Amino acid sequence: MPADRPPTLDPVAAERWATSAWTASPWLHEEVARRMAERLEVIRLPVQQWADWEPERGGLGGHALVAQHYPNAKCYWVSGQYESAQDASKNIVKPWWKRWATTPRASREEHVTAPPDGSVQLVWANMLAHHVAKPDELLGAWHRALSVDGFVLFSCLGPDTLKELRALYARRGWPPPAHEFTDMHDWGDQLAAAGFAEPVMDMETLTLQFETPERMLTELRELGRNLGVGRFPGLRGRGWRDTLLSELDLGLRAPAGAGPMTLSFEVIYGHALKPAPRHSLTGETHIALDDLRTSLRQRKRKYPPV
Repeated sequence: MPADRPPTLDPVAAERWATSAWTASPWLHEEVARRMAERLEVIRLPVQQWADWEPERGGLGGHALVAQHYPNAKCYWVSGQYESAQDASKNIVKPWWKRWATTPRASREEHVTAPPDGSVQLVWANMLAHHVAKPDELLGAWHRALSVDGFVLFSCLGPDTLKELRALYARRGWPPPAHEFTDMHDWGDQLAAAGFAEPVMDMETLTLQFETPERMLTELRELGRNLGVGRFPGLRGRGWRDTLLSELDLGLRAPAGAGPMTLSFEVIYGHALKPAPRHSLTGETHIALDDLRTSLRQRKRKYPPV
Protein backbone atom coordinates (compact mmCIF):
# COMPACT_ATOMS: atom_id res chain seq x y z
CA MET A 1 0.00 0.00 0.00
CA PRO A 2 1.40 3.48 -0.83
CA ALA A 3 2.40 5.26 2.35
CA ASP A 4 0.83 8.58 1.39
CA ARG A 5 -2.67 7.55 0.30
CA PRO A 6 -5.17 4.66 0.25
CA PRO A 7 -4.64 2.01 -2.45
CA THR A 8 -5.45 3.14 -6.03
CA LEU A 9 -6.90 6.50 -4.93
CA ASP A 10 -6.45 9.39 -7.36
CA PRO A 11 -5.43 12.44 -5.27
CA VAL A 12 -6.73 14.93 -7.87
CA ALA A 13 -10.17 13.31 -7.89
CA ALA A 14 -10.12 13.13 -4.08
CA GLU A 15 -9.39 16.86 -3.82
CA ARG A 16 -12.19 17.66 -6.26
CA TRP A 17 -14.60 15.54 -4.21
CA ALA A 18 -13.44 17.13 -0.94
CA THR A 19 -14.26 20.62 -2.21
CA SER A 20 -17.70 19.74 -3.54
CA ALA A 21 -20.72 21.05 -1.64
CA TRP A 22 -23.01 18.69 0.24
CA THR A 23 -26.74 19.32 0.54
CA ALA A 24 -27.58 16.42 2.88
CA SER A 25 -25.84 13.74 4.93
CA PRO A 26 -26.19 10.22 3.46
CA TRP A 27 -28.43 7.79 5.30
CA LEU A 28 -25.62 5.25 5.70
CA HIS A 29 -23.36 7.87 7.27
CA GLU A 30 -26.05 8.74 9.79
CA GLU A 31 -26.54 5.07 10.68
CA VAL A 32 -22.81 4.54 11.18
CA ALA A 33 -22.67 7.71 13.30
CA ARG A 34 -25.48 6.37 15.49
CA ARG A 35 -23.58 3.13 16.04
CA MET A 36 -20.34 4.97 16.72
CA ALA A 37 -22.05 7.30 19.20
CA GLU A 38 -23.05 4.26 21.28
CA ARG A 39 -19.34 3.72 22.00
CA LEU A 40 -19.18 7.02 23.86
CA GLU A 41 -21.12 5.39 26.70
CA VAL A 42 -18.11 3.28 27.72
CA ILE A 43 -15.54 6.09 27.41
CA ARG A 44 -15.18 7.93 30.72
CA LEU A 45 -12.61 10.52 29.73
CA PRO A 46 -13.87 14.06 30.44
CA VAL A 47 -14.60 16.24 27.41
CA GLN A 48 -14.75 20.03 27.72
CA GLN A 49 -14.11 20.71 24.03
CA TRP A 50 -14.41 18.48 20.98
CA ALA A 51 -13.97 18.72 17.22
CA ASP A 52 -16.15 17.25 14.50
CA TRP A 53 -14.26 16.78 11.22
CA GLU A 54 -16.52 17.58 8.24
CA PRO A 55 -19.85 16.96 10.03
CA GLU A 56 -21.94 17.99 7.03
CA ARG A 57 -20.46 14.95 5.27
CA GLY A 58 -20.28 12.63 8.27
CA GLY A 59 -23.85 13.28 9.39
CA LEU A 60 -25.69 16.14 11.05
CA GLY A 61 -27.71 13.65 13.07
CA GLY A 62 -24.51 12.06 14.35
CA HIS A 63 -23.15 15.50 15.23
CA ALA A 64 -26.29 16.16 17.29
CA LEU A 65 -25.88 12.84 19.14
CA VAL A 66 -22.36 13.75 20.26
CA ALA A 67 -23.50 17.26 21.24
CA GLN A 68 -26.26 15.74 23.37
CA HIS A 69 -23.75 13.38 25.01
CA TYR A 70 -21.53 16.37 25.95
CA PRO A 71 -24.14 19.13 26.38
CA ASN A 72 -21.80 21.58 28.14
CA ALA A 73 -18.81 21.08 25.86
CA LYS A 74 -17.72 23.50 23.17
CA CYS A 75 -17.50 22.10 19.64
CA TYR A 76 -15.16 23.07 16.84
CA TRP A 77 -16.92 22.44 13.54
CA VAL A 78 -13.97 21.60 11.24
CA SER A 79 -14.65 22.08 7.54
CA GLY A 80 -12.77 23.09 4.44
CA GLN A 81 -16.01 24.53 3.09
CA TYR A 82 -16.68 27.29 5.60
CA GLU A 83 -19.85 28.80 4.12
CA SER A 84 -21.54 25.49 3.33
CA ALA A 85 -20.66 24.25 6.82
CA GLN A 86 -22.36 27.27 8.41
CA ASP A 87 -25.46 26.67 6.31
CA ALA A 88 -25.47 22.97 7.22
CA SER A 89 -25.16 23.70 10.94
CA LYS A 90 -28.44 25.59 10.82
CA ASN A 91 -30.19 22.35 9.85
CA ILE A 92 -29.37 20.62 13.14
CA VAL A 93 -32.63 20.29 15.05
CA LYS A 94 -32.28 20.79 18.79
CA PRO A 95 -34.21 18.42 21.11
CA TRP A 96 -37.30 20.05 22.54
CA TRP A 97 -35.83 20.16 26.06
CA LYS A 98 -32.86 22.22 24.75
CA ARG A 99 -34.82 24.78 22.74
CA TRP A 100 -35.30 27.05 25.74
CA ALA A 101 -31.76 26.72 27.05
CA THR A 102 -30.30 29.97 28.32
CA THR A 103 -26.99 29.45 26.48
CA PRO A 104 -27.42 29.62 22.69
CA ARG A 105 -26.01 26.67 20.78
CA ALA A 106 -24.07 29.04 18.55
CA SER A 107 -21.98 30.16 21.52
CA ARG A 108 -20.83 26.55 22.02
CA GLU A 109 -19.85 26.00 18.38
CA GLU A 110 -17.10 27.58 16.33
CA HIS A 111 -16.53 27.01 12.62
CA VAL A 112 -12.83 26.56 11.83
CA THR A 113 -10.55 24.95 9.28
CA ALA A 114 -8.51 23.53 12.17
CA PRO A 115 -8.90 23.70 15.97
CA PRO A 116 -6.18 25.28 18.11
CA ASP A 117 -3.37 22.85 18.89
CA GLY A 118 -4.02 20.78 22.01
CA SER A 119 -7.47 22.27 22.50
CA VAL A 120 -9.90 19.33 22.37
CA GLN A 121 -10.38 16.09 24.28
CA LEU A 122 -12.31 14.36 21.48
CA VAL A 123 -11.89 14.28 17.72
CA TRP A 124 -14.96 12.82 16.00
CA ALA A 125 -14.59 11.91 12.31
CA ASN A 126 -17.37 9.84 10.79
CA MET A 127 -17.06 8.19 7.35
CA LEU A 128 -14.37 10.59 6.14
CA ALA A 129 -10.96 8.91 6.08
CA HIS A 130 -11.54 6.59 3.09
CA HIS A 131 -11.95 9.63 0.79
CA VAL A 132 -8.78 11.41 1.93
CA ALA A 133 -5.77 11.42 -0.40
CA LYS A 134 -3.22 11.96 2.39
CA PRO A 135 -4.35 10.10 5.52
CA ASP A 136 -1.03 10.74 7.26
CA GLU A 137 -1.74 14.47 7.14
CA LEU A 138 -5.29 13.91 8.39
CA LEU A 139 -4.11 11.81 11.35
CA GLY A 140 -1.44 14.40 12.07
CA ALA A 141 -4.09 17.13 12.21
CA TRP A 142 -6.15 15.04 14.64
CA HIS A 143 -3.09 14.47 16.83
CA ARG A 144 -2.23 18.19 16.93
CA ALA A 145 -5.80 19.17 17.84
CA LEU A 146 -6.00 16.78 20.80
CA SER A 147 -4.82 17.52 24.30
CA VAL A 148 -2.86 14.88 26.19
CA ASP A 149 -5.15 11.96 27.13
CA GLY A 150 -7.64 13.10 24.49
CA PHE A 151 -8.98 10.52 22.08
CA VAL A 152 -10.03 10.17 18.47
CA LEU A 153 -13.08 8.19 17.40
CA PHE A 154 -13.50 7.66 13.67
CA SER A 155 -15.11 5.40 11.09
CA CYS A 156 -14.52 4.67 7.42
CA LEU A 157 -15.16 2.07 4.75
CA GLY A 158 -13.02 -1.07 4.57
CA PRO A 159 -11.74 -3.21 1.66
CA ASP A 160 -14.72 -5.60 1.48
CA THR A 161 -17.07 -2.70 0.69
CA LEU A 162 -18.98 -3.20 -2.60
CA LYS A 163 -17.45 -6.65 -3.11
CA GLU A 164 -20.52 -7.75 -5.09
CA LEU A 165 -20.30 -4.73 -7.38
CA ARG A 166 -16.54 -5.15 -7.82
CA ALA A 167 -17.04 -8.78 -8.84
CA LEU A 168 -19.72 -7.81 -11.37
CA TYR A 169 -17.48 -5.16 -12.93
CA ALA A 170 -14.60 -7.64 -13.09
CA ARG A 171 -16.77 -10.23 -14.87
CA ARG A 172 -17.65 -7.66 -17.51
CA GLY A 173 -14.06 -6.49 -17.89
CA TRP A 174 -14.90 -2.97 -16.68
CA PRO A 175 -12.56 -0.82 -14.55
CA PRO A 176 -13.29 -1.10 -10.79
CA PRO A 177 -16.32 0.90 -9.56
CA ALA A 178 -14.34 2.46 -6.70
CA HIS A 179 -10.80 2.80 -5.41
CA GLU A 180 -9.55 0.17 -2.97
CA PHE A 181 -10.12 0.96 0.70
CA THR A 182 -7.49 0.68 3.42
CA ASP A 183 -7.52 -2.35 5.74
CA MET A 184 -8.21 -1.76 9.43
CA HIS A 185 -4.81 -3.18 10.44
CA ASP A 186 -3.12 -0.61 8.21
CA TRP A 187 -5.19 2.11 9.88
CA GLY A 188 -3.95 0.88 13.25
CA ASP A 189 -0.35 1.06 12.03
CA GLN A 190 -0.89 4.58 10.70
CA LEU A 191 -2.38 5.71 14.02
CA ALA A 192 0.70 4.46 15.83
CA ALA A 193 2.99 6.13 13.30
CA ALA A 194 1.12 9.42 13.83
CA GLY A 195 1.90 9.31 17.57
CA PHE A 196 -1.31 7.81 18.94
CA ALA A 197 -1.31 5.17 21.66
CA GLU A 198 -3.49 2.14 22.36
CA PRO A 199 -5.21 2.05 18.96
CA VAL A 200 -8.28 -0.18 18.93
CA MET A 201 -9.70 -1.20 15.55
CA ASP A 202 -12.76 -3.27 14.79
CA MET A 203 -15.23 -3.67 11.96
CA GLU A 204 -18.68 -4.84 11.01
CA THR A 205 -20.38 -5.60 7.71
CA LEU A 206 -23.64 -3.90 6.83
CA THR A 207 -25.72 -5.39 4.01
CA LEU A 208 -28.06 -3.01 2.22
CA GLN A 209 -30.91 -4.17 0.01
CA PHE A 210 -32.39 -2.34 -2.96
CA GLU A 211 -35.52 -3.04 -4.96
CA THR A 212 -34.38 -1.30 -8.14
CA PRO A 213 -31.01 -0.60 -9.78
CA GLU A 214 -32.01 3.05 -10.15
CA ARG A 215 -32.35 3.39 -6.38
CA MET A 216 -29.01 1.62 -5.88
CA LEU A 217 -27.20 4.08 -8.16
CA THR A 218 -28.81 7.04 -6.42
CA GLU A 219 -27.70 5.72 -3.02
CA LEU A 220 -24.14 5.12 -4.22
CA ARG A 221 -23.88 8.62 -5.67
CA GLU A 222 -24.97 10.02 -2.30
CA LEU A 223 -22.13 8.14 -0.62
CA GLY A 224 -19.31 9.29 -2.88
CA ARG A 225 -17.66 8.98 -6.26
CA ASN A 226 -15.28 6.59 -7.97
CA LEU A 227 -11.88 8.04 -7.03
CA GLY A 228 -9.86 5.16 -8.47
CA VAL A 229 -6.88 5.89 -10.72
CA GLY A 230 -8.09 3.16 -13.08
CA ARG A 231 -11.62 4.45 -13.54
CA PHE A 232 -12.98 4.84 -17.07
CA PRO A 233 -11.17 7.94 -18.43
CA GLY A 234 -13.83 9.41 -20.72
CA LEU A 235 -17.54 9.65 -21.35
CA ARG A 236 -19.48 6.43 -21.70
CA GLY A 237 -21.06 5.56 -25.01
CA ARG A 238 -24.74 5.69 -25.88
CA GLY A 239 -26.70 3.04 -24.06
CA TRP A 240 -24.15 2.63 -21.25
CA ARG A 241 -26.62 3.46 -18.49
CA ASP A 242 -29.18 0.99 -19.80
CA THR A 243 -26.51 -1.71 -19.95
CA LEU A 244 -25.38 -0.94 -16.41
CA LEU A 245 -28.92 -1.01 -15.01
CA SER A 246 -29.57 -4.34 -16.71
CA GLU A 247 -26.35 -5.88 -15.37
CA LEU A 248 -27.10 -4.67 -11.84
CA ASP A 249 -30.62 -6.03 -12.01
CA LEU A 250 -29.47 -9.46 -13.20
CA GLY A 251 -26.21 -9.80 -11.32
CA LEU A 252 -26.91 -8.51 -7.82
CA ARG A 253 -30.17 -10.20 -6.89
CA ALA A 254 -30.10 -13.15 -4.49
CA PRO A 255 -31.33 -15.78 -4.95
CA ALA A 256 -30.51 -15.39 -8.64
CA GLY A 257 -32.94 -12.97 -10.21
CA ALA A 258 -35.57 -13.35 -7.47
CA GLY A 259 -34.67 -11.51 -4.28
CA PRO A 260 -33.65 -7.91 -3.59
CA MET A 261 -30.39 -6.49 -4.85
CA THR A 262 -27.71 -6.54 -2.15
CA LEU A 263 -24.46 -4.70 -1.49
CA SER A 264 -22.03 -5.17 1.40
CA PHE A 265 -20.35 -2.31 3.24
CA GLU A 266 -17.43 -3.05 5.55
CA VAL A 267 -17.39 -0.35 8.23
CA ILE A 268 -14.19 0.17 10.20
CA TYR A 269 -14.18 1.86 13.62
CA GLY A 270 -11.02 3.27 15.16
CA HIS A 271 -10.23 4.62 18.62
CA ALA A 272 -6.89 5.84 19.98
CA LEU A 273 -5.43 8.12 22.66
CA LYS A 274 -2.90 10.92 22.52
CA PRO A 275 -0.25 10.02 25.12
CA ALA A 276 1.94 12.35 27.13
CA PRO A 277 5.10 13.35 25.23
CA ARG A 278 8.17 11.22 25.81
CA HIS A 279 11.55 12.85 26.09
CA SER A 280 14.67 11.07 24.91
CA LEU A 281 17.67 11.45 27.21
CA THR A 282 20.91 12.62 25.65
CA GLY A 283 23.96 14.44 26.94
CA GLU A 284 21.93 17.65 26.84
CA THR A 285 18.11 17.57 26.71
CA HIS A 286 15.85 20.54 25.94
CA ILE A 287 12.24 20.22 27.10
CA ALA A 288 9.54 22.80 26.39
CA LEU A 289 8.00 24.27 29.52
CA ASP A 290 4.49 23.21 28.49
CA ASP A 291 5.70 19.64 27.88
CA LEU A 292 7.38 19.60 31.29
CA ARG A 293 4.19 20.74 32.99
CA THR A 294 2.22 18.07 31.15
CA SER A 295 4.66 15.36 32.19
CA LEU A 296 4.51 16.46 35.82
CA ARG A 297 0.70 16.39 35.79
CA GLN A 298 0.78 12.90 34.31
CA ARG A 299 3.23 11.75 36.97
CA LYS A 300 1.03 13.10 39.77
CA ARG A 301 -1.94 11.17 38.41
CA LYS A 302 0.01 7.92 38.23
CA TYR A 303 1.85 8.37 41.53
CA PRO A 304 -0.36 10.31 43.97
CA PRO A 305 1.23 11.41 47.27
CA VAL A 306 0.95 8.95 50.16
